[in-house]
Amino acid sequence: MLKRTRLPAVGAAALLAAAAAFTAPTVAHAANQLGNPGFETGTLSGWSCSGGLGSVVSTPVHGGAKALAGAATASDNAKCAQTVAVQPNTTYSLSGWVRGSYVYLGVTGGGSAWTSAADYTKLSVSFTTGATQTSAEVYLNGWYGQGTYYADDLSLDGPGGGTPADTQAPTTPGNLRSTGKSATSVGLAWDAATDNVGVTGYDVYQGATKVATATGTATTVNGLTAATAYSFTVKARDAAGNTSGASAALAVTTDPGGGGTPTGFKQAAPYLYNGWGNPPAAATVMNATGVKWFTLAFILAQNGCNPTWDSQRPLLNGVDQATINAVRAAGGDVVPSIGGWSGNKLGPNCATTADLAAAYQKVIDAYGLKAIDVDIENTDEFENTAVQDRVLGALKIVKQNNPGLRTILTFGTDTTGPTYYGNRLIEQAKALGADIDVFTIMPFDFGNASTDMYAATVSAAEGLKAKLKSTFGWDDATAYAHVGISGMNGLSDTNEVTTVQNWTAIRDWANSHHIARLAFWSVNRDRGCAGGGLQETCSGIAQNDWQFTSITAGFTG
Repeated sequence: MLKRTRLPAVGAAALLAAAAAFTAPTVAHAANQLGNPGFETGTLSGWSCSGGLGSVVSTPVHGGAKALAGAATASDNAKCAQTVAVQPNTTYSLSGWVRGSYVYLGVTGGGSAWTSAADYTKLSVSFTTGATQTSAEVYLNGWYGQGTYYADDLSLDGPGGGTPADTQAPTTPGNLRSTGKSATSVGLAWDAATDNVGVTGYDVYQGATKVATATGTATTVNGLTAATAYSFTVKARDAAGNTSGASAALAVTTDPGGGGTPTGFKQAAPYLYNGWGNPPAAATVMNATGVKWFTLAFILAQNGCNPTWDSQRPLLNGVDQATINAVRAAGGDVVPSIGGWSGNKLGPNCATTADLAAAYQKVIDAYGLKAIDVDIENTDEFENTAVQDRVLGALKIVKQNNPGLRTILTFGTDTTGPTYYGNRLIEQAKALGADIDVFTIMPFDFGNASTDMYAATVSAAEGLKAKLKSTFGWDDATAYAHVGISGMNGLSDTNEVTTVQNWTAIRDWANSHHIARLAFWSVNRDRGCAGGGLQETCSGIAQNDWQFTSITAGFTG
């Protein structure tokens, strides 16, 4: 069903019909009953916003340092609401400062007020609770297609409900530890705190400065300096704003810098696709997350065995080269993904192994690459044994002709490890002496929406490790060092859900087992849209922008 996009009619405000009562309502005494009314916590604590469209901003504000931003779209009015305890048969006064087009302030089942204003304007609503009413939902929203609205310094004046105010702070989080680090980031995890009502989040401090927040028990601190000692603590908080004491401090020294290919080839490289899904500016994502590598998709065939982006964009002087230039200018690098699920691929279109190697070489020469990835999928490549062998032979040739080049194969998997064609690919890599650096599995689209994506991913990766051990005669450590994981953030094509917590746990497992590569599909989708279904521009789940990329940036192997 399509959402309404027309503007509301301008007229008299609707009157709330008052139920008959035997006694006159009590007039409330002034006391703000809203939690986090000015958003000064820097979070949406206490508030729930539809579609994941609410955020806390530092400008424009009415008072203090923070305000609410609600990014209304053509299909969602970005409603942000908070439910509070109230007393029956009592009159309350709701007010707040707002700016934007068609901004509403109201109480569900009660009155509302709205305005359109370029500067902060005060809205006020008075309402009386029913004879047995003990809670009320207050809300703000914009209007469909009218863009972002802002709100600040909200107040619900009146007595609190029958439940005593929560003044008990959570317990102090324990066992703060590092889950991995790089030259510019540190992954952190800790044991959960407890609270009489419930812990709503955690704040991570570097000295006295808050540097990260998390709803779960892990996060990554980015933007750090190489070879530098840092001290971190973490505090828990609840919905009432009570904050625990600081955990024991953890000292971590970041890795040395130097750029280039990570030592032992450890690569955190989420997919970025210029041909689809409102691609973000690579440098913006890098600055926000600390990620350094991207897997840039997709190199396909045009007019036979000629490599181009999506069979249409040239290798040089286009948007893809501009993206590579921007990534490198920001201190990072890319690995191109050659192939994919659909499209006109080089493997079947290049008649010989030598021809295919020459096509790969054009891509390597165009950008002076340190690594290439062949995403070998579908019946035309992955399930075509002649093409499998052609790909392996071509990768062997380019690796011999380009000393230091790293080669990656990416392919589908079952929950227990490689399928028949995956096992064959690994066996042929050994038989042909292809010297592949990383075998990356894609543990998703298993076909069951209830799949535990953490458990399935670990099981598939362990199955791959076992196959590499048995095929190449490697020990565990060597086999893990040739394993890659490329997941799918949020909702998959078969309605599986990889949550932020799942991906954090997968990242932590990958670090603890020292695998070679961590990626996901895709940065284009690394934006929240809870309940939005499978989308090109968002994950279909509630998340912060670039949250999966931030987690991935904490992969160090």
